[in-house]
Amino acid sequence: MEAHVGDRIIVRGHRVGEPPRDAEILEVRGADGGPPYLVRWAENGHESLFFPGSDAYIQHLGQDAA
Repeated sequence: MEAHVGDRIIVRGHRVGEPPRDAEILEVRGADGGPPYLVRWAENGHESLFFPGSDAYIQHLGQDAA
Protein backbone atom coordinates (compact mmCIF):
# COMPACT_ATOMS: atom_id res chain seq x y z
CA MET A 1 0.00 0.00 0.00
CA GLU A 2 1.43 3.36 -1.04
CA ALA A 3 -0.12 6.70 -0.11
CA HIS A 4 0.65 10.39 -0.18
CA VAL A 5 -0.46 13.30 1.99
CA GLY A 6 -3.95 14.37 0.88
CA ASP A 7 -5.00 10.92 -0.35
CA ARG A 8 -8.02 9.28 1.25
CA ILE A 9 -8.09 5.89 2.90
CA ILE A 10 -11.36 3.99 2.67
CA VAL A 11 -12.22 1.16 5.07
CA ARG A 12 -15.01 -1.14 3.91
CA GLY A 13 -17.87 -1.93 6.31
CA HIS A 14 -17.48 -5.17 8.26
CA ARG A 15 -21.17 -6.10 8.30
CA VAL A 16 -23.92 -6.06 5.69
CA GLY A 17 -25.34 -2.56 5.43
CA GLU A 18 -22.51 -0.93 7.39
CA PRO A 19 -21.20 2.09 5.45
CA PRO A 20 -17.51 2.47 4.66
CA ARG A 21 -15.38 4.85 6.75
CA ASP A 22 -12.95 7.28 5.18
CA ALA A 23 -10.13 9.49 6.35
CA GLU A 24 -7.75 12.04 4.88
CA ILE A 25 -4.08 11.13 5.11
CA LEU A 26 -2.29 13.94 6.94
CA GLU A 27 1.13 12.33 7.27
CA VAL A 28 2.87 9.23 5.92
CA ARG A 29 5.23 7.77 8.52
CA GLY A 30 6.31 4.57 6.80
CA ALA A 31 8.97 4.08 4.16
CA ASP A 32 8.06 4.59 0.49
CA GLY A 33 4.50 5.77 1.23
CA GLY A 34 3.70 2.83 3.48
CA PRO A 35 1.90 2.75 6.81
CA PRO A 36 1.46 3.88 9.46
CA TYR A 37 -0.53 6.96 8.45
CA LEU A 38 -1.68 9.90 10.52
CA VAL A 39 -5.29 10.37 9.41
CA ARG A 40 -8.30 12.60 10.09
CA TRP A 41 -11.59 10.65 10.04
CA ALA A 42 -14.36 12.31 7.99
CA GLU A 43 -17.15 11.20 10.33
CA ASN A 44 -15.94 13.09 13.39
CA GLY A 45 -12.66 14.90 12.62
CA HIS A 46 -10.71 12.69 15.06
CA GLU A 47 -7.02 12.31 14.20
CA SER A 48 -5.26 9.01 14.82
CA LEU A 49 -2.35 6.84 13.75
CA PHE A 50 -3.72 4.15 11.44
CA PHE A 51 -2.30 0.82 10.30
CA PRO A 52 -4.64 -0.35 7.48
CA GLY A 53 -5.76 -3.94 7.15
CA SER A 54 -6.97 -5.92 4.15
CA ASP A 55 -10.34 -4.14 4.34
CA ALA A 56 -8.80 -0.76 3.42
CA TYR A 57 -7.70 0.83 0.17
CA ILE A 58 -6.21 4.16 -0.89
CA GLN A 59 -8.06 6.65 -3.06
CA HIS A 60 -5.32 8.76 -4.65
CA LEU A 61 -5.79 12.45 -5.43
CA GLY A 62 -7.88 12.94 -8.55
CA GLN A 63 -9.02 9.29 -8.62
CA ASP A 64 -12.73 8.47 -8.70
CA ALA A 65 -14.18 6.41 -5.85
CA ALA A 66 -13.92 2.66 -6.39
